[in-house]
Amino acid sequence: MNIKSLLLGSAAALAAVSGAQAADAIVAAEPEPMEYVRVCDAFGTGFFYIPGTETCLKIGGYVRFQVDWNDNSAAAGPDDNWNARTRALLNFDARTDTELGTLRSYIGLRTWAEGDYNGGSFEIDEAYLTIGGFKVGYGYNYWDAGLSGETDDLGSNRVNMIGYEYKGDAFSAGIFVDELTKRQDGTGVLGIQAGVLDSALYEPENDNVGIEAQISGKFGAVSAQLLGGYDFHTEEGAIRAIVTAAVGPGELGLAAVWASGVSAYYDRSEWAVAAQYAAKFGKFTVTPAFQYYGNLGYDTSLGNEYNWLSNDAWRAGVTLDYAITSGLTFKSTVNYTKITGDTGAGFDDDSWTGFVRLQRTF
Repeated sequence: MNIKSLLLGSAAALAAVSGAQAADAIVAAEPEPMEYVRVCDAFGTGFFYIPGTETCLKIGGYVRFQVDWNDNSAAAGPDDNWNARTRALLNFDARTDTELGTLRSYIGLRTWAEGDYNGGSFEIDEAYLTIGGFKVGYGYNYWDAGLSGETDDLGSNRVNMIGYEYKGDAFSAGIFVDELTKRQDGTGVLGIQAGVLDSALYEPENDNVGIEAQISGKFGAVSAQLLGGYDFHTEEGAIRAIVTAAVGPGELGLAAVWASGVSAYYDRSEWAVAAQYAAKFGKFTVTPAFQYYGNLGYDTSLGNEYNWLSNDAWRAGVTLDYAITSGLTFKSTVNYTKITGDTGAGFDDDSWTGFVRLQRTF
């Protein structure tokens, strides 16, 4: 056997062995493709697609630490004029494009700790859904909006509601039917004493009804809102107008409210006017403000009939906002209130109130 025959035989043997090993080889399965979270640009920043769906979700909220103070020794006692509070809010905003318009569901969960060690209380801040302009659920209604400072008191509500709102480029209008089950005691206002829920007029088991409607528009640098609400249980209503305009380095705001009588929409006073100017200087915003109340509070001694009192009041204050860094803000306010007339036991006819707040928003 020559060398050529030996080499050819060896090559054939190696080929046979390699073929047999290839037949017995284990082939690894290809990995499943990973689905990464995709950014959703359709509804603004912060939204992302829920994996496997066409629904966009945004998660946000804040953590807030605040210290309130006042000099009202008649109501709080000389050793109890400040209070520290910590609040946390977590919200989930889910939106999907449909043939009927954007389908949106919003859930806000809020908790706070105040003066104890049990972790505070927990509540649903808001929970509602919207589609094509229709809105149903629980949340802040039109009356919660006000001027941007911390001096005015123009009404505030969280209610179960159902209604419709049209939003255009420069004009919007909406109408809602509300479930009204409680109101704030009109004598506990102006920061002198916290509002107290009055169950004599609105028992929890009573499903009372109200209706509110608002039109608003933007005309260049000027924005205006006209709001009205009617409480069918008390058979009283209220109207409110707010106008804001860009002036110089900030924004000027004017507001007026009038109530025919005590209602769940507004029970502070028969009428009130307010003004403020929010001046911006870099990271600082300084907001001096003023509000006057005519016929403040009401007489509760007549059962379900409530008459406005002859008290008048005014409040003046200033609010300072400072943007420390992205997502972290500082806010402080100081307000002075003067009431004329009979303020009743436990109330000062003049008082200083305010707070200091640090908030991280994400």
